[in-house]
Amino acid sequence: MPLNEQTPVYTAQRIIMEDFGEYNKESAKSKRTSLLKRIPIKRLMDLKVDYAFKQLFENEKNKDITVVFLNAILQRTGRNQIKDISFLNTESSGEYVDDKQSRMDLLVMTKADEQINIEIQFTNQYDMVKRSIYYWAGVYRSPFKKRMTYKELRPVIAINILNFGLFQQTDNFHTTYHLYEDNEKFKLTDVMEFHFIEMAKLIRDWKNDELDPWNNVLARWLMLLGMVDHRNDEVYNDIYLELEEIAMKDESLRNAFQTWEELSMTQEQYLAYESRLKRIIDEEAAQREKELQIQEAKEEAQEEIRKAREAVEKAKQEAKHKAKQEGKKEGKKEGKKEGENSAKEAIARKLLAKDMRIETVVETTGLPKDKVIEMYRKMQ
Repeated sequence: MPLNEQTPVYTAQRIIMEDFGEYNKESAKSKRTSLLKRIPIKRLMDLKVDYAFKQLFENEKNKDITVVFLNAILQRTGRNQIKDISFLNTESSGEYVDDKQSRMDLLVMTKADEQINIEIQFTNQYDMVKRSIYYWAGVYRSPFKKRMTYKELRPVIAINILNFGLFQQTDNFHTTYHLYEDNEKFKLTDVMEFHFIEMAKLIRDWKNDELDPWNNVLARWLMLLGMVDHRNDEVYNDIYLELEEIAMKDESLRNAFQTWEELSMTQEQYLAYESRLKRIIDEEAAQREKELQIQEAKEEAQEEIRKAREAVEKAKQEAKHKAKQEGKKEGKKEGKKEGENSAKEAIARKLLAKDMRIETVVETTGLPKDKVIEMYRKMQ
């Protein structure tokens, strides 16, 4: 896509970008030496875990690696090459300090004064689209100070790397988003750009032999992230062998492997990584347990509703019979209402006994909130 007049031009000391075109694979095989000198592949940190990702890419000594990685992603939208970056504080002031949601994974500033926020999500626990927009908004407005003008606000690029599938509308593992006019499709502004990278689709494409990491810089870096999958206790040895060959020619990739190995061999770093991985998996398990409990409660509630309907129908028949005998219409109405209320109260007691929230009980049964609160107090 063509660059518009607002597209920033990056300046700095040198370009760090390696795309060497059609490379002779047989020559690489003959010269290949093992990249991992001291540990097996399965001992490497899973780079899709935010802690490991930050250790590799948020490191002043490895800044060249981060620049190459970012250029591989941003070239999709026609942006000029990044020459240099600086790392920014990722703590969001005024948020919940102990909450992971208040800490961005990686935030950098380019020489063109563009801010790039990178989020890597191991599990699908959040509304990722809204979450990304929320972070984007915070980064965009954070530099705004008193006496500044809106013209001084700089572009913010959000990059989301997801260890799960998100968009059902497309098979592409990398999708990008901007603000466009609905009919003529011209861009409203260059200050907003979103990237979503779905690792599950990337691995699928690799398994289907639809990726060419030899001639696609982004493919090789994302395959690096996908090579070790500790969540599913799986390591893709074939990916390692292919990247090992490519790294004989790609210095940045080779340096990334070496740094990755050093990080994984450092006991303190690896213990911190394992602690973070365990917390993520525990959170995922707790979320799954909660979903199962809700599902079980819903199924039990459905059964109670079925029984309640039967009770209502029985009450209607009894009321009808009584009304017929007494010649009163009120009997039918009263019997129906009494049966429905009795069934609803039975369901409410069942849900409250499972520690369901009062609002959920009200929504499920249709009982008045004060009635549910009164039942809850009596149960206590």
